[in-house]
Amino acid sequence: MSIRIGHGYDIHRMVEGRRLILGGVKIPFFKGLDGHSDADVLLHAVCDALLGSLSLGDIGIHFPDQDPQFKDISSLELLRRVNGMVIEKGFIVGNIDVTIVAQQPKLSGYISNMRGNIAQTLEIDEGKINIKATTTEGLGFVGKGEGIAAHAVALVERE
Repeated sequence: MSIRIGHGYDIHRMVEGRRLILGGVKIPFFKGLDGHSDADVLLHAVCDALLGSLSLGDIGIHFPDQDPQFKDISSLELLRRVNGMVIEKGFIVGNIDVTIVAQQPKLSGYISNMRGNIAQTLEIDEGKINIKATTTEGLGFVGKGEGIAAHAVALVERE
């Protein structure tokens, strides 16, 4: 068996007038994340971790923000396409671990749905997905409520 590991990171600014979507879940909040797609930092970090595990660059290479076909696209669709690249290389997702860094809103009530969305999109068992949420204790860009970040680690394997 061959295994590979990748790390992904993303951060987006919080703005009024946008929906907040994390892990493909619409979260009621007065601000959302600014970006070309739906700006789902969690899924963008997962995509980058999967792409990184196979030395395939990052989502900016595959889904550039200058390309109008990706304007407001669901990041679940981007994840589905990245999974296709993983499978094309002869690998499957072993597991994914994500940390969302957000001062607010509280995310614990949404994590189960996020895990389900990712597992369904990747066609893997939900037990292979772990998501945690933390704050920065009021420190920095995220701590001031100006943005949300996410870190992801992914393991892919070939049998």
